[in-house]
Amino acid sequence: MKDWYKELVVYQIWPRSFCDGNGDGIGDLEGVLSKLDYLSDLGINCIWFSPLYPSPNADYGYDIADYKDISKDYGDLDLFKKVLDGAHERGIKVIMDLVINHTSDEHKWFEELRDLSSPYHDYYFWRKGKRNGKKPPNNWLSCFEGGA
Repeated sequence: MKDWYKELVVYQIWPRSFCDGNGDGIGDLEGVLSKLDYLSDLGINCIWFSPLYPSPNADYGYDIADYKDISKDYGDLDLFKKVLDGAHERGIKVIMDLVINHTSDEHKWFEELRDLSSPYHDYYFWRKGKRNGKKPPNNWLSCFEGGA
């Protein structure tokens, strides 16, 4: 069954806008947990979570500050485990949107990269700017904040 993913009916969830389960005005994992039966009744068999890791949210959660935790806005790892177990009990797979090329400047890797001896220094590509650093190293554009 190597092509299992071709048979999935996927429902993407950005927790912040899906369902507020604790009444603070922000969608969260408690809200997702409360809607698992609804999602199952829709006939989906896979949830694709948009990033729900800790983030300063400069890029809607895609600027990840810690890949090993859940944003406090959404809950915690214990609550995520309940959602995961509840999904699996209903035959729903869970896919996490893991965007390793979008680390936040508040991530440990990024904070330590200036130290040339840091193991994280080589996690990023660095290029000197053109014209003695007065110009960017390339002409790539970003959709969010000017140059890439």
